[in-house]
Amino acid sequence: MAGGLFSMAHPAITLSGIAGNIISFLVFLAPVATFLQVYRKKSTGGFSSVPYVVALFSSVLWIFYALVKTNSRPLLTINAFGCGVEAAYIVFYLAYAPRKARLRTLAYFFLLDVAAFALVVVVTLFVVREPHRVKFLGSVCLAFSMAVFVAPLSIIVKVVKTKSVEFLPISLSFCLTLSAVAWFCYGLFTKDPFVMYPNVGGFFFSCVQMGLYFWYRKPRPAKNNAVLPTTTDGASAVQMQGQVIELAPNTVAILSVSPIPIVGVHKIEVVEQQHKEAAVAAETRRMAAANPDGAMPEVIEIVPAVATV
Repeated sequence: MAGGLFSMAHPAITLSGIAGNIISFLVFLAPVATFLQVYRKKSTGGFSSVPYVVALFSSVLWIFYALVKTNSRPLLTINAFGCGVEAAYIVFYLAYAPRKARLRTLAYFFLLDVAAFALVVVVTLFVVREPHRVKFLGSVCLAFSMAVFVAPLSIIVKVVKTKSVEFLPISLSFCLTLSAVAWFCYGLFTKDPFVMYPNVGGFFFSCVQMGLYFWYRKPRPAKNNAVLPTTTDGASAVQMQGQVIELAPNTVAILSVSPIPIVGVHKIEVVEQQHKEAAVAAETRRMAAANPDGAMPEVIEIVPAVATV
């Protein structure tokens, strides 16, 4: 049987089917690290449930396709496993998602995995004639296989905006690339275009995800030696080296996190900017009360340097 998983009558088909099963097994398990993070934080954070809902729909479609075609055992075995894993992910997501995200996920699940799949089954069995069922169902599977590969790209906007790859797991992208290659070979050797063609797009989209990961995986370093201006006209600027600022003698330093001045200090570490206006106003009033003749020492506000992109 051409699609037999362990038949060596066609070694190329058998080896590509086994490779596809092994790599797809890793693909389905790749999000485990993501859900471990969700479990530790007790929150889904910015993660989306869409990829898992779409992947579950794709898996049940491929199971139906394998049953209709009757000789695609590799597709049947791996997608049966995928159904169980994706269903578990969705249940786990629902347990920790906020109310709005939970309702959205349930809506997607019933609309896609229940209603849409039921519609496909009814049309395939009762509308499409038997000689054309494989072609019709294969076309539907092809379309939604592309959706599975494209679905993780929904976070690209988030990655670009935040310049962070926190929500773009590289392990998933890498496994998707290998899986696309293995299943493309399986479709090629079995002359099944519905398996072969979507994996061309899958390979492309997976490479895009990996490219984004390597582009944004390290934060851009902040430029050192930034200059902070003083609040006194004509006074020399203060040079910042790294996170330490050298202060001139007789300088009053106001930290942005505290209204308490630091006098007679020549070196101070930069801290995060908080309560800036309250600190400056409080110290201005204190110095005005202490110096009724108007002679006030130089005041420098210490704030963190802003990274220049």
